[in-house]
Amino acid sequence: MVALRGDHLLKFMKKKKSKGLGDTIQKITNATGLSALTNMLQDKGIIKDCGCNERKEKLNKKFPYKK
Repeated sequence: MVALRGDHLLKFMKKKKSKGLGDTIQKITNATGLSALTNMLQDKGIIKDCGCNERKEKLNKKFPYKK
């Protein structure tokens, strides 16, 4: 399990401006290590493509952040 301090997570999330909810979810999965785990499982052939990029784009379109 990965333990992160709150300030580390906030610092990580501020690196790039999010267009919508999908970008924010991607930042959280990157900060918690879930995306690294998914990539490793894909590389080993244990799971297929999870569809994260498509899901991120759909969420960004459905729940965009106002400018």
